[in-house]
Amino acid sequence: MSHAFDFTALRAQAEQLFAAGPSADKSAARALWSEVRIALAAGTVRAAEPDAASPTGWRVNPWVKQAILLGFRHGDMADVSGAFPFYDKDTMPVRRPGLAAGVRIVPGGSAIREGAYLARGVVCMPPMYVNVGAYVDEGTMIDSHALVGSCAQIGKRVHLSAAAQIGGVIEPVGALPVIIEDDVLVGGNTGIYEGAIVKTRAVIAAGVILTGSTPLYDLVHQTIIAPAPGQPVVVPAGAVVVPGARTVKRAPGPEWGLSVATPVIVKYRDDRTDARTELESWIR
Repeated sequence: MSHAFDFTALRAQAEQLFAAGPSADKSAARALWSEVRIALAAGTVRAAEPDAASPTGWRVNPWVKQAILLGFRHGDMADVSGAFPFYDKDTMPVRRPGLAAGVRIVPGGSAIREGAYLARGVVCMPPMYVNVGAYVDEGTMIDSHALVGSCAQIGKRVHLSAAAQIGGVIEPVGALPVIIEDDVLVGGNTGIYEGAIVKTRAVIAAGVILTGSTPLYDLVHQTIIAPAPGQPVVVPAGAVVVPGARTVKRAPGPEWGLSVATPVIVKYRDDRTDARTELESWIR
């Protein structure tokens, strides 16, 4: 978040209106959300932001999520059609970045909600979707059929491959969304959910499923990385993660020959090896 702006008053108003529940003043809630939505789209306010003091390196801003929920709660159904008919809450319009934004959106059914931030140089391949509250930093590629969920935070030069699903978290408001840091490669048909954090330069192979409670089996360090109490799982910086399986030990699992999918760290990136070459050597 930029510290050139003071959002103290907006925060206090969001918290007050959210606490009022259904009895909150509708016009005030809509006006607040309109202002927060503009700030989100400009990248001057974020649903989550880096925090060196946090164990995960990130902290959530619950009041921003409260403002988003106010926008949904106090929005009215409206015709938001363009070339095709669409009907949604009038407080959640489709964003039209314009040529000056420097974002390339290829035709084919892609959509970005207002209240999402896309930096210059982001490339969007059709069809893809970026939901409200998301933050996508410069140089990132969002490939076909990829989803960036509400409030998800995507770093610089990230590649979200085809059909990658980056989950969103609006509620509970205190929960971290999914965090993908700089220079991460996310493979096709990958699912990252429930506030999982992927640190810088990690490589997530095609087909890997990560949730906030997923344990990671680190072959390099011969350890199991489990989330700390009250915290999501954190994929270490530079980790190369591929789909794996582990035996079900509880009966009748062994008798039936069952196993469950699990992500496995097979190595860590170094500066001498390209990420894609590295990954292909493990999955061929």
